[in-house]
Order: sequence, then C-alpha cells, then structure tokens
Amino acid sequence: MRARIAVLSLSVFLGAAASSAQNAAPVAPLQQVDYSTVNCAGFVTDQKVPDEMRIISSEQSNYKITFARGDYVHINRGLDKGVRVGDRFSVVRPEKDPTDVPWFKWQSKLLKAMGTLYMDAGQLRVVSVQPKVSIARVSFSCDFMQRGDIVVPYQDRPAPPFKDPAAFDHFAPVSGKPVAMVVGGRDFSQVYGKLTPIYVNLGTNQGVKVGDYFRIFRYQGSNAETVEMDKGYQYKLYGFGSAPMRYEWNDLPREVLGEGIVLSVSRNSSTVMITLTNIEVYAGDYVEIE
Repeated sequence: MRARIAVLSLSVFLGAAASSAQNAAPVAPLQQVDYSTVNCAGFVTDQKVPDEMRIISSEQSNYKITFARGDYVHINRGLDKGVRVGDRFSVVRPEKDPTDVPWFKWQSKLLKAMGTLYMDAGQLRVVSVQPKVSIARVSFSCDFMQRGDIVVPYQDRPAPPFKDPAAFDHFAPVSGKPVAMVVGGRDFSQVYGKLTPIYVNLGTNQGVKVGDYFRIFRYQGSNAETVEMDKGYQYKLYGFGSAPMRYEWNDLPREVLGEGIVLSVSRNSSTVMITLTNIEVYAGDYVEIE
C-alpha cells in the first residue's frame, strides 16, 4: 500500500513539474517574412532608379544568354568609380506586361501613376576589380539576369513579423483609413493567393510604412472587370431567383477576402505580401490600411 502511495505521489510531483516547465517556457516569437520573399517581391516606384551601372557581359559569353546563382558576370564599373572587392549589389530590371491587356478598367492608368515596375533579379558580390570593369559572382537569384540589367548598391530590406492570424476578422467594419486597389502582381498575374506579392497604389505619401497591414476586400456588384458578367448579378440571376428590390454595390456588405503585410514602400505604391486569404484575390479588388 505504501509503495502504491509513493508511486502515486511521485507521478503527481512529476506531472506538476512538467506543467510548471511548460508554463515557464518562453513563447515563440511570431514568424517573420523569409529572406527570399522580401528580396524577390519586386517594387513599383515613380522615382528613377539610377541605371549607370549595368551587367555588360559574363564568363562563357559566347553561349550564355542568362545568368544565375554561381555565375560570374562583368559590370561596367571598376577602381575608377570606387568599386572594391567584397562590395554587394542588387540587380533589378524594369518590366512591362507583354500582353498589355488590362484586367479591370483603370488598371493601366493606375499603374502608370504609380510609376515603373521593377523586377528583383538577385544579388552580386564583387570578387575582382579592374580599372574600368569588375567581376562579380551571382550570390543570390530571384530570376535570371541578362546583359543590360541595372546594378544598384545593396540595401537591407527589413523582414517584418507576421501578426497572429487568429485575430483576422472576416466581417471587419470599415477602418476609415485610406483605401486603394490591388493594381497588379509579380509576373503580371491577375489572380493571387497566400504568400503572393501584390502592388497597391498607396505609399509613403499616404502614411504607409513597412510592416503595416492591409485588409483586402471586394464589393458585390462591381462591373469593373473586363470579363463578361451579368449586370445586377448581386441581387438577381436569370433562372436562379432575384431579390424583391434592386441592390447596388454600396447597399450590400463588402466581402473581406484576407490581409497582407507591407514589404516595401515608395511614394505612391507599396509591395504587399498576402498573408491570409479566404478565396482568391484579383486585380481590381480593394485594400484599406488596418
């Protein structure tokens, strides 16, 4: 009997100790945006990116048309311009939609007002310097690099932490803060999901900063998309019933689709990574600062 009591007491003691240890364990910090996402998301800016420094050639240039991680490329700056071994640079390239077909009515005008879209191609580290040219190794790749790509001094991009997704409110009321649109996305896609970078027409001029969150939403009854749809679909659909009266887009609750975190900001645009979504997001959907 005494042996049983001793075993039971020991079990209770060990259970209490384990519970205490669990309670004392530090809470894991919120996950941050990963390095590749931050540095490969692209950006839109209305300020000219200095383009005097370029990739001009590479090793095996007789057959290499693109360059990726591990390749050695040549840039048109050397000792005469202060380049030194170990210097780091980012490689970017201005991009234009090859199809030039807008997804919603105002897409082209909004994107033009935001500025020029630049793709992040990757990063270089200088390994050898000559009087007027330098040799650099591609140390990090987002996409292929090519002759003529712009080379700019590397700058760290902060990796903001995610907020707790459990706090997401599917029926969140209007925040009253600035509202804008999802104007486009990386690789000129028009539909987006979780972890996809998108570009919105709000920036530092409207008080946006890295780490801010945008709420993404949609109005029912919008006819801005170029895809064909029935007018008034939000309250009537031929053969499948109708409401007793007409309801416009501003008569119905908006649909909250998800949210995203700001990765980088220029004066009139922000690069946002979608962190949570209930359904696919399209170019032409709306955003508001949370």
